[in-house]
Amino acid sequence: MNILVTGGAGFIGSNFIRQLLRNHPDDRIVNFDLLTYAGHLSNLADISPQANYVFVKGDIANRQAAEAVIYDNQIDVVVNFAAESHVDRSILDAAPFIHSNFLGVKTLLEAVRKYRLKKFIQISTDEVYGPTTSRFPADENARLNPSSPYAASKAAADLLALSYFKTFGVPLCITRSANNYGRYQFPEKLIPLMVTNTLRGRTLPIYGNGQNSRDWLNVDDNCRAIELVMENGRPGEIYNVAAHQYRTNLQVVNRIKKQLAAWQPQIKFVADRPANDTGYAINDTKIRRQLGWQPEFDFETGIGDTIDWYVIHPEWWRPLLKNVKNR
Repeated sequence: MNILVTGGAGFIGSNFIRQLLRNHPDDRIVNFDLLTYAGHLSNLADISPQANYVFVKGDIANRQAAEAVIYDNQIDVVVNFAAESHVDRSILDAAPFIHSNFLGVKTLLEAVRKYRLKKFIQISTDEVYGPTTSRFPADENARLNPSSPYAASKAAADLLALSYFKTFGVPLCITRSANNYGRYQFPEKLIPLMVTNTLRGRTLPIYGNGQNSRDWLNVDDNCRAIELVMENGRPGEIYNVAAHQYRTNLQVVNRIKKQLAAWQPQIKFVADRPANDTGYAINDTKIRRQLGWQPEFDFETGIGDTIDWYVIHPEWWRPLLKNVKNR
């Protein structure tokens, strides 16, 4: 197959491309990315010479560019990671989120429909459900209740994608995952921000009282789930992907402090951001039963390895700090 990975120079997308190249050596992978502040070819520098991998720069919301990359490369499957994803930035300006996360998805759906591709995978988020708890986790049929402009743009894209399945028969699936963490995550997200601040002798800013809870999913586990959905997911279906590794922000930061105690990191509580949901929890029974997926990483092992990766690779994250919006 020829597989188009949009947003493949970003955090989850670049890890997914690495997995595809390992597991699908006979397939050709096309990375289509605009290279905004959070997308960097350095994420894939070591694999770029491979014969079955190619990079094309472009905007998924540009119809001509999107259709050209699909037509020119005879694409069979599209996996769409391309998105603006930082909630803080969506509060400052929602326009880029509407452009990429909604209009971009509409453009891709039209191209997939036009060229009759085999499958389209829309990568979404648990944030579309709004605040939920581990006692009452949201399944795939739960009401969408997004709080931030980011989450709203993803929810809108999900609904648009489902309408293309129902109206036009476009073969597509949606994955909604818990909070991802791991290597190559842009250093304004919680874990890399705290690690890199510690290594630079800066304070560790935590919103509010730090009791907001998230389910922490290792990026490699999420990529395996997405690959299974790409291969075996039923068209028209949504698949939640969870780890059930719930931690408050304060617990996560204290775990980082413990591992990096030699740097004597100091926490600083700062004013909470608007619409900061208290927690997210999703029911992922469907993907476990239908596709046989389950996570391999426990949080303690995964975060330990992740912290070590950032400690060992300052040459990767230091050049990116100029684009980080510090708290």
